[in-house]
Amino acid sequence: MTGIDHWLERYELGHADLTNPVVYSAAVPMVVLGTVGLFWYLPVPAEFYEISPLLNWGSAFLMATAIYYFIISLSLAIGMLPFLLGLSALQLWLSQSPYPQLGVSVGLLVAGTVGLWLGRRGPGSMRGILQDFQLLMIGPVWLLSVVYRRFGVPF
Repeated sequence: MTGIDHWLERYELGHADLTNPVVYSAAVPMVVLGTVGLFWYLPVPAEFYEISPLLNWGSAFLMATAIYYFIISLSLAIGMLPFLLGLSALQLWLSQSPYPQLGVSVGLLVAGTVGLWLGRRGPGSMRGILQDFQLLMIGPVWLLSVVYRRFGVPF
């Protein structure tokens, strides 16, 4: 069993009994976006800014995530690049916009968590939500793997 098969199987085992998969599928990217936004908002050491003004905890997290995706599956990593780049672009826009980045990130995180709960409602849903946070960056890959399976794209 490859690394990606292990992670996808582990994630899928906890998601076989979703009560509302559409709401759940919308909530996963919201949680990721809110979490990355919180990382983006954290203050950075001066050394980060000396390397690049775009380097912060959120962008470092996304870079590490991209590297991990390439380690576990080349085709899924290539498919996730637009998502990761879109996340970065959205966070850059948000950091320059008049909207409060912290408020938007917290709002997305709360709305996404409520969406996870609505998608899971039932016994053990709280434990499932905690598992979703543990496997935060596997969720978007799992959603992409569902699309890949539907169209017969190997991963």
